[in-house]
Amino acid sequence: MSIQLFIVIAYIVLLFAISVYAKKKASSGSTDFLFASRKLNTALVAVNIAGLAVGAASTIGVAENAFQVGIAAGWYNAAWAAGAAVMGLVAASKYRDLNCTTVPELFERYYDEKGRIISVIGLITIQVVITSLQYLAGGAILSSLLPEVFTFKSGMITSAVVFIGITLIGGLWSSGLSNIVSVALIYLGVLVGTAMTITQQGGLAVIAAKLPAGTDWFGPVGGLGLATIAGWFVVMITQTITAQGPVQIACGAESAAAARRGFLWGALLIFPIGFMCALMGLAAKVAYPTVQATMALPKIIMSLGPVIAGVTLAALWAADVSTACTLLLGAGTLFAQDIYKRFINPSVDDRTYLLINRLTILGIGGVTLWMAFNAVGILKTLLIGLSLTTAFTLVFLCTIFMPGLCRRSSAFYTTLAGMAALLAWQIIPGIRIFAHPIYLEWLVCVMTFLTVAVIDKQKIAHGGGEPVVGAEIRVNDIHG
Repeated sequence: MSIQLFIVIAYIVLLFAISVYAKKKASSGSTDFLFASRKLNTALVAVNIAGLAVGAASTIGVAENAFQVGIAAGWYNAAWAAGAAVMGLVAASKYRDLNCTTVPELFERYYDEKGRIISVIGLITIQVVITSLQYLAGGAILSSLLPEVFTFKSGMITSAVVFIGITLIGGLWSSGLSNIVSVALIYLGVLVGTAMTITQQGGLAVIAAKLPAGTDWFGPVGGLGLATIAGWFVVMITQTITAQGPVQIACGAESAAAARRGFLWGALLIFPIGFMCALMGLAAKVAYPTVQATMALPKIIMSLGPVIAGVTLAALWAADVSTACTLLLGAGTLFAQDIYKRFINPSVDDRTYLLINRLTILGIGGVTLWMAFNAVGILKTLLIGLSLTTAFTLVFLCTIFMPGLCRRSSAFYTTLAGMAALLAWQIIPGIRIFAHPIYLEWLVCVMTFLTVAVIDKQKIAHGGGEPVVGAEIRVNDIHG
């Protein structure tokens, strides 16, 4: 117990030490705090997107799913990797060249004010949902690692204090630098944990022989179905292009080339972690068949001995830290830039603006902790929430590649239709004719976008229209 507690405390101390150092780099103003002075090199972009991707859903959530459907749960991380690769190839350099701050800001440049308002509501909702799940996983990890020190709830509270504290201190610099440690620890812990788990149980053949009949545990599709796995890829590719976390990382890159290369290298880092966590979930199914699925990964790791268990679970907690910090920062940026600075106080000075960002992060941290106490099903909840990015991605891609189809009201009505479709999916079982809500989202959003293109005759301005009050930086032409 003392060894495990020492490992956790040492990791927390290291993270705060990095954050204090990062504070010096982020002390000059809001651009330093929110976008790391726009100086993230290729390596920092790569570890940041990997740190964002490999969080609660990619570790605890994948093992939870594998416990029920097999190793095919690892395709979730493969889908995240595909999303990062597409972002690198299609959009990362565009965002960096634009020097924009948020997707809602971009929407108002090209569309209208109400498009900005509805998009910021949707994006903040997504950030809040995903952040709350990081606390849930953090509580599971700490309560498994140190049951005499943490209950599930106190583990969530402790996780929240660390996540929020690190973000408040150093912003994106803090997240970026701490991700170097976190991603290294994640790889070390998960690699060693997977190898020892398989060896301890006698190898993959022994694990396969002991799994209950009725599910293709090691099949490429497992108990999921091809439509579900394809849905994951559609969700992750969709959300990576317009969710605030990836956008903020791309905007923080030192150049368009660094943004592009960083996302491509990040995709390679993300890919293997899911299948390793899925293997540990299967091992837990054999060793602890009646354990709560969410606890599958922490439970199996605790059987590895104090030092390995401490390092591996600290690695999983590191995954939570890296994800939650970027999410909290993104949520703060969305509120401060697209609500406070745009509509409440357009003439705010930089010092006050930075304070508003920090207060927003603190407030959202409290709200998301409350939500975590009521959350169930990490992966399922996250994937439904991320489906909401469909409208934003469709509008962004059409703005970049098919501006002739875009109308001034396209962003508002497409986003509104996407929100309505997701709400209907939740409350009207009869419309669930697809394997995943993302398919319904794309169908509804594309139909709405094309309908608006026919009805609305007012096209968007080729260069993004007139400058908008409250926006930080402008460019002349996204297409040129």
